[in-house]
Formats: sequence, C-alpha cells, structure tokens
Amino acid sequence: MADRSQSESALVLFSERLTNSAAFGTLFREGMDLVEETAAYLDGDGRTEAKALERSVSLTYATESMRLTTRLMQLASWLLLHRAVKEGEMTLTQANREKTKVKLTAADPGPEDMIEKLPQQLQDLIARSMSLQARVRRLDISIHAAPAERAPIGNPLVPQLNRLKAAFEQ
Repeated sequence: MADRSQSESALVLFSERLTNSAAFGTLFREGMDLVEETAAYLDGDGRTEAKALERSVSLTYATESMRLTTRLMQLASWLLLHRAVKEGEMTLTQANREKTKVKLTAADPGPEDMIEKLPQQLQDLIARSMSLQARVRRLDISIHAAPAERAPIGNPLVPQLNRLKAAFEQ
C-alpha cells in the first residue's frame, strides 16, 4: 500500500513540463522576436509605407497595425507568464489564475480583401502573428486542460467477486 502512495505522488503531469520543453523555448524566442520585428517595422519602414497609401487603405493600415500590436502584446504576456513558471517564479496554478487576464482570441484581422491592400511586410507580420497565436492557443489548451479523472487503482477482480457474492447471497 505504501508503495502505491509513493508511486502516485511521483506522477509527473505532462502539462507541468511543457514550459520546460525545447518547443516552448523555441516558441518563446519566436514570439519575442516577432514583437521586436513588428515594433521596428511600425516605427520605421511601416511609417514610410503608410504615408504613401490611399486614405481608405491608410485607415485599414492604422486599424490592422493596432490589431497586430494588441495581438502580439497578449501573446507576449502569455509567453512571459509561462516563462515565469519555467523559471520557478510562479507555479502553474498561479499562472492559470493570471492567464485569465490574457485574451488569446484578441484582435483577429479584418476582411482578407482589405488586408491584401496593405504593404506586403505588414501582411507577412499579420500572417505570422496569426500562426503564432494559433500555436500558443493549442499549447494553452494542453497546459491548462483540466486533469482527467483517474480511476482508483485496485484489484480488477473485486467488482466481479462482489457480483458473484451478491448473486449467491440471494
């Protein structure tokens, strides 16, 4: 009996280890690099390209750049929160409570026909941010899924024996 208690307490939850994986490290670096690349673009070439756009497309540019920034800030918040778990600065339970403030569904882009009118570099940043968002959402579901109910470990013959006993006691 004591052996079973020790083995059950030694169980490792996959969700608790995901933030320590190489995949999370790669995703974190990719996300932070995309945030920096987007900021550099919007402060540099993006400003120049925006000034050359027609008025209606310029409004779309402003709207989509704000959506892009919002999306990336939410993703960066999620990534930083889970890096804190990796670094031992908070537990996964604490991160789960805090992540309710992060909106991984925030700022979906506008209609495709309007996006196509934007400068190519902005279109690429939007597409990459959407891909990153989809990957983070899948990882979020894996990490924060409710733990499955475990059936108690016992002798599988006991239910059968109980049925036989009940049948003969009648």
